[in-house]
Amino acid sequence: MEPAAAEVAAYIGRWRPSSVSPQAAAFARDVITTTGPQGRERAKNLLWAAGKLADYAIGLGLETVPDVVLHPSTAERFTRCAPGLSPVARRTLRTNLRFIGRRVVPQLYPADLPLPRERAKAPYSPAEIDGFLALADAQPTAERRLRAAGLVALGAGAGLIRGDLRDVRGSDVACRSGGVIVTVRVTRPRTVPVLARYHARLLAAARSAGSGLVCGGADPGRRNLTNPLITSLDGGSGLPRLDTSRLRASWLRDAAELLGLATFMHAAGITCSQRLGDLLAGLEPGSEADAVRLPGAARR
Repeated sequence: MEPAAAEVAAYIGRWRPSSVSPQAAAFARDVITTTGPQGRERAKNLLWAAGKLADYAIGLGLETVPDVVLHPSTAERFTRCAPGLSPVARRTLRTNLRFIGRRVVPQLYPADLPLPRERAKAPYSPAEIDGFLALADAQPTAERRLRAAGLVALGAGAGLIRGDLRDVRGSDVACRSGGVIVTVRVTRPRTVPVLARYHARLLAAARSAGSGLVCGGADPGRRNLTNPLITSLDGGSGLPRLDTSRLRASWLRDAAELLGLATFMHAAGITCSQRLGDLLAGLEPGSEADAVRLPGAARR
């Protein structure tokens, strides 16, 4: 046995804290020896988790054997009900107990199956966006040119997709608060600032549409409303297929770059957007004028 491993094994053998009963400490020593923890600090954390769980099981009258004490139902109930623990401590305790269980009673802890995760679509490059706008300019009629340009501008300039995109009317586009904004009225009502490079095209499309739909048609409930426009802009000059989800991804990328979001997250050491969501839940969004200024959407 290597010196480091021998030191950890000796520490486990000596572990008899006053915070758990002798019976629970003995159980913890036995099961943690089986896990072979790397380092004394890791062993200490695992011993504490196993000892506390064993004391809880003893209090319920359960037999102190691994199959019973480390059963997922026992461990889960303990992590949820143990008094005096902070939320962070409960999550750490659950993680450690699952680690122990998977090594001591693996038959009770089948491997987790990966859940499907929808990843963000790849944004278009600036050159590809320019290509789609050039195809829009090459449409055979002025009305079709404006509708096609409006589709690209609403997607890449304001991040709209699906019903939000189909339902936009010319009257929903306005010059206000120092920029150009789109009022979204369906899924999540909100006001969206349009990125500056798309101002002229979207305003022209909105003027042409008037009170009608910017992307054409009469019924925004038609799910295929934008298909003819997408087909007309599809694959020309070696371009990829036009996908409104990728147009939205392009808007998200461009806005994030203008906001300095990547720099902020790197400086803050944040890699998970859920943490940002948790923080934002307690903050109030700024005004419409603030929204226009942030992503560089002010009129030039």
